[in-house]
Amino acid sequence: MATSLLLLLDDIATVLDDVSVLTKVAAKKTAGVLGDDLALNAQQVAGVRASRELPVVWAVCKGSFVNKAILVPAALLIGTWLPWLVTPLLMVGGAFLCFEGFEKLAHRFLHKTEHAIETQRHEQAVANEAIDLVAAEKTKVKGAVRTDFILSAEIIAITLGTVQGQPFLTQLTVLAGIAIVMTIGVYGLVAGIVRLDDMGFYLAQQGNAAVQAVGRALVGAAPWLMKALSVLGTVAMFLVGGGILVHGAPALGHAIQAWGPLASLLGNAVVGVIAGAIVLAAVEGLKRLRTRR
Repeated sequence: MATSLLLLLDDIATVLDDVSVLTKVAAKKTAGVLGDDLALNAQQVAGVRASRELPVVWAVCKGSFVNKAILVPAALLIGTWLPWLVTPLLMVGGAFLCFEGFEKLAHRFLHKTEHAIETQRHEQAVANEAIDLVAAEKTKVKGAVRTDFILSAEIIAITLGTVQGQPFLTQLTVLAGIAIVMTIGVYGLVAGIVRLDDMGFYLAQQGNAAVQAVGRALVGAAPWLMKALSVLGTVAMFLVGGGILVHGAPALGHAIQAWGPLASLLGNAVVGVIAGAIVLAAVEGLKRLRTRR
């Protein structure tokens, strides 16, 4: 009985050791997506009333946990029974990200007047405390959760590739661990970023002159940081979406990777922009056909 217990403990220690090593490997591989995920999700709360920023981040975080609760079992099932389906599903998600990114660019640059009017209306609504922005927040949260689903799918798919061939318990533990750590990490950082100005105001009111200077710097930097993250979020859509499409086409992927790291990123972005333009044109064409009918 004692021998059996020792063997059981040895097996558990071995599994935990494998899980630890594989989790570290998966975390390194998904670090790039994590950065894009952070930029995209920080972008989603831009323009939200200050008092509602944290509730919006929390709502998206809960949606992200739901996404992962769907994706982890789905990944295990697909990896076991339909491994060939992983790449096509990822490519569909990548094309959708490119479409969303290009749609934002098209709306901003091809419909400048409409975009300016919408921006002005939104700013007035945010400034007016009498206006309830719950409906607008729900739309923003839905869009953020939808985008998170695709980025989460890529994180889970990369992790699945890392643990492929391992025992089921190891796969489940690593996938669940990565899902939880990545979600808490991303939305914890997003919450910190959106409340950066509050931290700055607090520091600016302290007695120490150096601390006050840091506080004023944070207050001044916060709006610029949010604008930068908004731009980076759109760029990330093309980088992630284009990267998924490139990796899904091995010949194209090898050709672009041969250019070097920086040129590869540019190649992914170009592929993302082209794919987004094609998908947007197809969607607009379908809308016109439906209108005529």
